[in-house]
Amino acid sequence: MREVVLDTETTGLDPFDGHRIVEIACMELMNHVPTERVFHTYLNPERSMPDAAFNVHGLSEKFLKDHPLFKEVYIDFLDFIGDAPLIIHNASFDLKFLNAELGSVGEKPISKDRAVDTLMIARKKFPGGQASLDALCRRFSIDNSNRSLHGALIDTELLAKVYLELIGGAQAVFGFSDKEQSEHVAMAQIDRVFREAREFTASPQEAAAHDDLLNVIKNPLWKKFNA
Repeated sequence: MREVVLDTETTGLDPFDGHRIVEIACMELMNHVPTERVFHTYLNPERSMPDAAFNVHGLSEKFLKDHPLFKEVYIDFLDFIGDAPLIIHNASFDLKFLNAELGSVGEKPISKDRAVDTLMIARKKFPGGQASLDALCRRFSIDNSNRSLHGALIDTELLAKVYLELIGGAQAVFGFSDKEQSEHVAMAQIDRVFREAREFTASPQEAAAHDDLLNVIKNPLWKKFNA
């Protein structure tokens, strides 16, 4: 089963206010195990960077101006995600921006049905508890000490670990590839020599002891059924 963990960084909160995506990161999972396949790009938003957004992710207008436009990378992005389910924290936010960008280049929107929203999963699993990515990292003892600022690439790495915990924990995945896992199971199998079933007849002493025990029992049920 192929899944893609996805995160974005933006210039603001709403694409309909003129805000744009400035970073996209995707990580491939196969059977809930991260592979080495990653899609990552910074984007030139063709606009200024508000201070509020810069304070979140640290991506400046000067840094981003030499990076590609969305219209130059969207085909590679769509090829990477394919038709896989998308693991996203607060999916409505990222899909809103991605679909606005895709609409600007004449592409169909990504269906919300493809999204597995870890924020919603966390809120259902821990009602009343904090459900931010940082809070979930603390809950599951996932090291996020190198996350001083938000960043799509590091957030996908953390989210992949959080997602695994939310769906059952690290014990649910042993870290083997399909081939390695089948070999591991095969190694655990033990060939045993077939033996015919054997009968063990009670000795006269054992039969007598059994009869004595039955005579002690008052009003046994088997006598009622045999009457």
